[in-house]
Amino acid sequence: MMSQIEPVPACAEQIFGERLPLARTYAQHLATTGVEWGLIGPRELDRLWTRHILNCAVVAPLIHDDDVVGDIGSGAGLPGLVLALAQPQASFVLIEAMERRVDWLRMVVDDLGLDNVRIVRGRVEELVDEEVFTVVTARAVKALNVLVEWAAPVLGPNGRLLALKGQKAQEEIDKAKKVLKRHKMTPPVIKQMGEEFLEIPTRVVETTRR
Repeated sequence: MMSQIEPVPACAEQIFGERLPLARTYAQHLATTGVEWGLIGPRELDRLWTRHILNCAVVAPLIHDDDVVGDIGSGAGLPGLVLALAQPQASFVLIEAMERRVDWLRMVVDDLGLDNVRIVRGRVEELVDEEVFTVVTARAVKALNVLVEWAAPVLGPNGRLLALKGQKAQEEIDKAKKVLKRHKMTPPVIKQMGEEFLEIPTRVVETTRR
């Protein structure tokens, strides 16, 4: 199985720096137990770095050192765990409802020895009044209108939602206008991240709570 993994791209060292060995270990977890536990499909191994790990890691420049980040639907740690590797100064809370995924995340975080990550089993809607984040991230979870409904109540003033999106990002923004207005979120901006590293840059929709 390991032979199927995409070789580590040269740009990974620029992105992860001294934490590249940890990122490699994380990739090995994804390619072995991640597949065995059903968190990622075996067909994804030949693009594990470019399509998944680096796709998330290039978003790290949008995270500040003092941010407290809530990652909705962390699943296999994309993007939350990857961002915690790429931005070690910030604090991350991985929010996941499924027990199997939570168990896997705990196993991996323990193995990597990450002290800037906390794992919460549950739904983000259950964390209102318990957690306040400066940033909320999400990748391949829900459409933007639903994400705004979920994220706004746990964002502090000037807190930001960073949603990693595909080609239909603008369509999602158009459909979310009423929800964005109701929750006092700023008009979303689409940012292209990692253009210097990736053939297909990562598309991030950013909106801020007023």
